[in-house]
Amino acid sequence: MTGLTPDSTAREQVAALRVGEISARELAELHLARIAERNPQLNAVVSLDPQRALDGAAAADEQLASGAEVGPLHGLPFAFKDTHAVAGWRTTYGSPIHADHVPDTDDLIVERIRGAGAVPIGKTNVPEFAAGSHTFNPVFGTTRNPHDPSRSAGGSSGGAACALAAGMVPLAEGSDMGGSLRNPASFCGVVGLRPSWGRVPAWPSENMWEATAVGGPMARTVGDLALLLSVLAGPDPRAPHALGDPGAAFAPPLRPVPLPGLRVALSTDLDGAFAVDPEVAGVVEAAGRVLAGAGARVTGAAPDLTGADECFRTLRAWHFQATLGGTLAAHPGRLKPSLAANIRAGESLTGADVALAYRRRTALAHRMREFWYDHDVLVLPVSQLPPFPADQEFPAEIDGTPMVSYLDWMRSAYLITVTGCPAISVPFGVTAGGLPVGIQIVTRHGGDRYLTEVAAAVEALVGTSPAGE
Repeated sequence: MTGLTPDSTAREQVAALRVGEISARELAELHLARIAERNPQLNAVVSLDPQRALDGAAAADEQLASGAEVGPLHGLPFAFKDTHAVAGWRTTYGSPIHADHVPDTDDLIVERIRGAGAVPIGKTNVPEFAAGSHTFNPVFGTTRNPHDPSRSAGGSSGGAACALAAGMVPLAEGSDMGGSLRNPASFCGVVGLRPSWGRVPAWPSENMWEATAVGGPMARTVGDLALLLSVLAGPDPRAPHALGDPGAAFAPPLRPVPLPGLRVALSTDLDGAFAVDPEVAGVVEAAGRVLAGAGARVTGAAPDLTGADECFRTLRAWHFQATLGGTLAAHPGRLKPSLAANIRAGESLTGADVALAYRRRTALAHRMREFWYDHDVLVLPVSQLPPFPADQEFPAEIDGTPMVSYLDWMRSAYLITVTGCPAISVPFGVTAGGLPVGIQIVTRHGGDRYLTEVAAAVEALVGTSPAGE
């Protein structure tokens, strides 16, 4: 067996599998051992099936030995987000209502990953129906931060980010409405991309034109993230809104964008749009100094996001009522109160309310298009504070500002959601207590490849000191 460990990059693991330095079964055993070591404390991987994983790995070895053409993830162990249906595999959505649910078909994102040769081993934990950026539910309990188990791993792709950071899986996928790929990536010290709407198509869908939630990749390095994005991206006839670039257009190797001359807009709070913890603000400010030192043209600037908060909250409530209103009606009292309140908020919306939200979103898109005339990227916080205690549903305050609801503390992420622009969380610093802090980098809609190449350039700067400078 090669010297690979579960912490080796996904690309290293794929390369070793291709040349026979390690078998898929041996690789599965390595990851199952890591899961046995760390998952009892962290609770990131759920519905684990070791024997089925080993059988799948053995089949992957047989396929490779036969000389058959194999996909770019062939033989890699993979755990899917528990809100994504995996045929024949328990999929609970974090809800006791679906605790025994076993789907007959794969969601499109799962179909693509399986088609690329990945070997399913289990699921990753989520908040109930993926509502909220802290991962806990009545079925499996709370997922904890791999850097400090007393803290939150974020959400809603918290199980995915935690498993990835702890070396339980080499890659992870998730979804993002208000920050559910970006927030857990920042909290756990990995990379998470919210792609442009249409970059990663979804099916099945109750509303294929709904544009707040998207699927996307997570990884420990930007290069690994690009590998998974190349599998997830690309058109599909079931999703007419999908962007037309083939997935291969996003595959590594990446060519990091030269930093000299890069036009960076830097903001710690989007001109006072949200409260931010001083340590988080300090990491963002340090990132600006590091980028300027590397030759980037860094200016304090923020886009005009007037109406973005109202737009997001209206569309989110409308979406939750449309998709979960029937569930709440059929099972009153079985959904967590914060989720039930959000569904009920959607019940009072009128057609005029929704129309106004879409007008606001259209105006936001036009203002963002104009913002990119003068800037290549926007850099801001991912999350407004470091990982908070895992026994809280959400933080009560940030730097003295009360957080009234479980949405308030994620404005830094969800205000970007309604711009339609791609955004990536890249690890950049740590708090005094050693907790990870990522920076959020945003660029124009459709610029996903460019964004990953900017992120690769930033990633290369991070190792200069624990504070990123």
